[in-house]
Amino acid sequence: MPKVGIIYNDIKPVACRVAKELQDKLVARGCKVVVTTGFGGILGYSCPESPVCLTRIDRLVPPGFDDSIDFAIVLGGDGTVLAAFRQIAPCNIPLLTVNTGHMGFLTEIYLSQLHHALEQVLAGDYRVEERTMIVVRLFRQDILRWEALSLNELVLHREPMTSMCHFEVAVGNHAPVDIAADGVIVSTPTGSTAYSLSAGGPVLTPDVPVLQLAPICPHSLASRALVFSELSPVTIDPATPHPLVMVVDGNGGSYVMPEDRVCLEKAPYSANFIRLQPPEFFRVLREKLGWGLPHIAKPTSVELP
Repeated sequence: MPKVGIIYNDIKPVACRVAKELQDKLVARGCKVVVTTGFGGILGYSCPESPVCLTRIDRLVPPGFDDSIDFAIVLGGDGTVLAAFRQIAPCNIPLLTVNTGHMGFLTEIYLSQLHHALEQVLAGDYRVEERTMIVVRLFRQDILRWEALSLNELVLHREPMTSMCHFEVAVGNHAPVDIAADGVIVSTPTGSTAYSLSAGGPVLTPDVPVLQLAPICPHSLASRALVFSELSPVTIDPATPHPLVMVVDGNGGSYVMPEDRVCLEKAPYSANFIRLQPPEFFRVLREKLGWGLPHIAKPTSVELP
């Protein structure tokens, strides 16, 4: 008897309705079903007066979710997918991602395809694609003050109306470098199509075992994105007297004070995506971002008078 998890976006009526219908359908077929919302994976924001709102990574796992679950289904957009993986990645649960949002860059299927996809997954006719995740930690005087699991990226940036910032960044065993910019982004290959792409970073295919560092609006023509091994830990010291803001996966984060240190490394968990057909990353780039499409219509031959 399969055990199936359902994670849904409880602020979207369509996701709430489909979650209930899906639960009833699975129970009728003899499956054991556990249900939760994506709210537990929302990191939330702290404030300067209370800069730390720490919930340990393993405490985000929802009740009833463990490694006995055969697979889980998430109903929502990209934000719900990111929240779901923060919740269940420690349990090594493969996730079928169903788009009930808008772009759905991280989703495998649309809602209209759910019935057929469910039959395929229940029959075991799928493969699992592993995506790298990173662990982000904030230390103050060597004391852990905040941590989060990330599938896309870490962003460390200045607050509005402050001056340009300096960041001392150490990658692996290499000597630290100073970056003068509005902020820095450290992203996974999955996150290379998100904020990092808008900041001028390259697109990385998901199978490449690397991370990348991209400065935001750097004050140097030599400061460009850097790609390095995913096995290299990264340490960022804010060389600025002003508080900074750290955001993970565009979802939430913490204030970073001048005496703080941000550390990140490859997570011991992966984001396990259920794929119903062989992954074709370039097709996704073409359909979602328009990559590789002709941008000028070729004129037909016209005889001049």
